[in-house]
Amino acid sequence: MTTDPTVSGGQPPGPEPVASAKGLKPRTTRAGMAWAATAFGLVLLMLLIAFILQNQDMVTLRYFGLAGTVSLGIALFIGAVGGGVLVAVAGAARIIQLRTMARRTRKAPIRPE
Repeated sequence: MTTDPTVSGGQPPGPEPVASAKGLKPRTTRAGMAWAATAFGLVLLMLLIAFILQNQDMVTLRYFGLAGTVSLGIALFIGAVGGGVLVAVAGAARIIQLRTMARRTRKAPIRPE
């Protein structure tokens, strides 16, 4: 009596991949992460370019007595970058604060209880 291997196992007979035979996952490498980040960045950049091209209406900006005319897409982009810089500065200040506290904790003498 012969049995069809695709019925019982769901897979035709043949060598199994090494990763599934040993239960191993493919390793995540720095190069792979860099490639994924680059691909994501390029997609984001294409969306940003499309946004700027679709918002070409000229607007007047006023800031502390200065005035100028710029396209709406560029004005919004400048505002977004400015907000990102503020967040980065606040995050960097917090990281510096935490590192300073950790350094002081490591250097502090151990007090017996």
